[in-house]
Amino acid sequence: MWAQQPPSSSSKPPAHAKSPVVDAGAISAGVYRNPAFGFSYKLPYGWVDRTADMQDDSGDASRSRLLLATFERPPEATGDSINSAVVIAAEPLSGGTKTAAGYFESLSALTTGKGFQAKEEPGEFLVGAARLVRGDFSRARGTLTMYQTSLVMLEKGYAISFTFIGGSTDDVNELIEKLSFATRKPSR
Repeated sequence: MWAQQPPSSSSKPPAHAKSPVVDAGAISAGVYRNPAFGFSYKLPYGWVDRTADMQDDSGDASRSRLLLATFERPPEATGDSINSAVVIAAEPLSGGTKTAAGYFESLSALTTGKGFQAKEEPGEFLVGAARLVRGDFSRARGTLTMYQTSLVMLEKGYAISFTFIGGSTDDVNELIEKLSFATRKPSR
């Protein structure tokens, strides 16, 4: 349903569409692959895919698109630990956003508005050869602390955000290690 039809030579995108609707990717054999943005994510064994339940099915190219939402356990299953999660979204860039760091400013404001505290200033982070911006946050939840790391990159007119939540920084870093990018040819 999210797949973009190949453009015909006579078709033009609607005037109101700023970014093309891209393929949302798919999970196969425990790996989420998104060829449109050139990355894959190996899901932790036994995790619950909630992407379809959380997606906005409007197909509106001007809105943020949830690409992947996977959790350690279903939301209705209570536990005495943080319900670790990985959420990946693509948001069409607004006219003023030119860099991942620029987009990260609004993402940081949203995250701190939800009670998280930034651990330090966001900075460049490499995943293979891919350059992203990384920000680390934490928030107390009763006797537990929730850790969140967000990575951001710009690709094909979108800001792609990768959000990892866990009960420790080690948990979050293990989740990040499951993210990989296709080898890209150097631009000329």
